[in-house]
Amino acid sequence: QLQLVESGGGLVQPGGSLRLSCAASGFTLDYYAIGWFRQAPGREREGVSCISGSGGTTNRADSVKGRFTISRDNAKNTVYLQMNSLKPEDTAVYYCAVRLKRECSSIWRLYDYWGQGTQVTVSS
Repeated sequence: QLQLVESGGGLVQPGGSLRLSCAASGFTLDYYAIGWFRQAPGREREGVSCISGSGGTTNRADSVKGRFTISRDNAKNTVYLQMNSLKPEDTAVYYCAVRLKRECSSIWRLYDYWGQGTQVTVSS
């Protein structure tokens, strides 16, 4: 059974850092595109970053460029999202998702399986 489990969310002060993890089971994620998305209350789901099956990375939200970094550990079958210099506007539920193709997409509906989400709250 294909499954994604996110972890690492929590409450952090502005300017702080968090590292989110997305652990995969039931498949080998290094062949597929893995995306991180977020959704704040009352807002649409937003693509944050993606790593393709070839290992290329894309930061899809201009607001996170230079602050968020996506990476993959094939040995652990896990994708990470390192988030630095966090801002209150980064507050959201963060989801990872797998697209059963090698290429990333900015369209969240094209992703096939989703984790349950992890809450990130940036507040003083």
